[in-house]
Order: sequence, then structure tokens, then C-alpha cells
Amino acid sequence: MNTMNNQKENWLRNIILFLSSQTISLFGSSLVQYAMMWHITLTTESGFMMTLYIICGFIPTFILSPVAGVWADRYNRKMLIIMADALIAVATFILAILFLLGYHAIWLFFVMAAVRAFGSGIQMPAVGAILPQIVPQDKLTKVNGVNGSIQAITMFVSPMVSAALLGFTSIEVIFFIDVITAAIAIFTLLFFLKVSVHKKAAEKQKAGYFSDFIQGLRYVNNHVFLKKFFIFFAIFFVLMAPAAFLTPLQVTRSFGDDYWRLSAIEIAFSVGMMAGGGIIASWGGFHNKVKTMSFASIIMGICTFALGIVPLFWIYLVFMAIFGIAMPIFSTPGTVLLQEKIEEEYLGRVFGVMGMISTSMMPFGMLIFGPIADFVKIEWLLLGTGIFIMILAISLGKNKDLIVAGEPTLKEP
Repeated sequence: MNTMNNQKENWLRNIILFLSSQTISLFGSSLVQYAMMWHITLTTESGFMMTLYIICGFIPTFILSPVAGVWADRYNRKMLIIMADALIAVATFILAILFLLGYHAIWLFFVMAAVRAFGSGIQMPAVGAILPQIVPQDKLTKVNGVNGSIQAITMFVSPMVSAALLGFTSIEVIFFIDVITAAIAIFTLLFFLKVSVHKKAAEKQKAGYFSDFIQGLRYVNNHVFLKKFFIFFAIFFVLMAPAAFLTPLQVTRSFGDDYWRLSAIEIAFSVGMMAGGGIIASWGGFHNKVKTMSFASIIMGICTFALGIVPLFWIYLVFMAIFGIAMPIFSTPGTVLLQEKIEEEYLGRVFGVMGMISTSMMPFGMLIFGPIADFVKIEWLLLGTGIFIMILAISLGKNKDLIVAGEPTLKEP
């Protein structure tokens, strides 16, 4: 009995340390992210420059995700997370020094965005794969839900703090804050968090990187539920593009170009996400995880449709908040489903594929819907994609392979 209590105490201690370190690191990164974005906006007032910045911020993650997935399966996941944080911190430190020396070229921000995306590409599969090593399987939904709420709170607070700091200090100070928060996170993981190296990383690697990557793709291809799961996510993210990227433009065109309106929709969505993370952490979802995802995606489809027809801005904010609530109720069961069903030695590669899909499909959707929005009302795009999301959600809830996969089955420890 004492051993069980010690184990429980250890996993709680470890997950608190891990989530705390990641929250501190994320907060510093978010401060820099907003500061750089606003600096480019205010100094260039160029949509083309913002597009370049966004492209630099997602292409490295997309390219690296499958390779990083292989690394997450071959090497110590904790050390990969530390190395990714260190890479971003060193790059931010160099940028801060260059700014202090008077080098303020915009292209430095593009390089920085690419380096940060490179670090994120390493980190995402490692974080997704390391959680089942720390957390008992029956607690994964709660922990992922809490983590979602923490991230939503961080993303809610960081733009306000970043704006406040820029009001009375220079951008270099924010760069140094990010370096300090990354150092705290690295120190915490390095000296306080104890995570045993997973089985594959402890073995001598016989196969090459490319062979491991191909093996991971075969693993996905040979699992009917994984193929269908990833196809669903790819289509879903494409359909989400108008709601994710075009709503600020829609608000500007339909309700007014006041800054407070753009802030209000971000705040409403963030508050909704905080609440949604708390709801899924305490509720846990339906017995079947796929039914929970189907339920949440139907709500998101309804909200997308509603954003295209509501006449009053305050009603628009209500639907944006409900959208935010549904997001973690949708994403948390999906993450836990992969963590539960995938063999540990393949977790990194599977999350690598997931990273490729999540970072590429919405920008790909923008290549479709962005140009259309110049001659078709955004409201029509929201109505159309909302209907298709609902149809997709219903088909998800009726797919036999996915429903079977969504049933809870505890793996042997």
C-alpha cells in the first residue's frame, strides 16, 4: 500500500514539475511571439511581411515533425525537450544582443520565427510521447485537460503582458525575459524531473533514421483506425481555416474596425478554452472518446455556421466562447486516444505525423479560402464550412473502426 501511495505521489510531483516548467517556457515564448508580431506590424504595416513571418513560423515545424517523431522514439524525450528549449533560448539571446548593438533588420525576425518553429517541431512529438511515461493511463484525460486550460490561460495573459511591457520598456527586455523563463524550465527538467528512459531509447539503434520513419508510416498505414483518424483530422483542419483565420477580417468588415472588437473575440475564445479544459478534466467525456470528439466537433460546426449569420456582435462573442469551450473537449480525447492505443516505441512518430497535419492543413485551407474571401462574403464561407464540419462530425460518430478504437482499454504497464 505504501508503494502505491509513493507511486501516486511521484507521478503527481513529476507532472506538476513538468507542466510548471512547460508553462513558464510557454509564457516567455508567447511574450516574444506577440512582441515580434506587433513590431513587424507597426514598423512595416505590410500584409506581405506578416505573411512571410507566418510562413517562416510554420514551414520548419511541418518539415521537421516526421524526423522529430523518429527522434522522440529513438532518444531520451526529456533531453529532446530540454535541447529544443535551449535552442530557442540561445537564438533569442543572440537576437537580444544584436538589437542592443543596433541591428534592427526585419529579416532577423523571420530567422527567429524559423528557429522557434524548428524548436517547436522537435518539442511537440516529444511532449506528446513523454506524458504517458509520467502519468498513469487512467489520469491522461484529466492531465491533458488541465494542460489545455493552462495553455489557454497563458495565451490569454501573454498578449496583455507583452503589450504592457512594450508600453514602458524595449523589445530587448522581453527577449531577455524569454531567455530567463527558458533557463528556469530547463533547470527544472534537468535537475528535478526524473523520467526513466523508454525501452526503445535504451536499446542500441539498429535501423537508420529513414528506416525508422518508413516503419512509422507503415505502422500508421497498417492501422485502419489511425488512417481514418488522420484523414478526419486533415479534412477537419482544412474546414476550420475560415473560422480560425478569417473571423478577424469578417468582424472588421461586418461590425467595425475597432481594436477592442478584435481583442474581444480573442478574449472570448481564450476564456472558452479555459472553461473547456476544466470541463473535460473534471468530466472526462463520454465512455467512448470518439463519441466525445464527435459531439464537440458538431458543436464547433454549429458555432462556425452561427458566426456566419448572427447580426449582433455580443451574440457573435457568445458563439466564439462556446467554440472555445468545445475545442479542448474535442482535442483532449484525440490526444489521449493516441497515447492509450499506440505502442510506446511508435508514439513519437505518430505524434510527428499528427504535428505535420496540425501545422499544415489550416494554412493549406487558407490557400483555398483566403483568395476566395476577396470576392465571396466570409459569412458564406462560414456557413458552408460549418455545414461540412457537422456532416464530418456525424460521420466520425458513425464510423465503426473509430468507434471501436474509442472504447477505453487500459494497456498493461
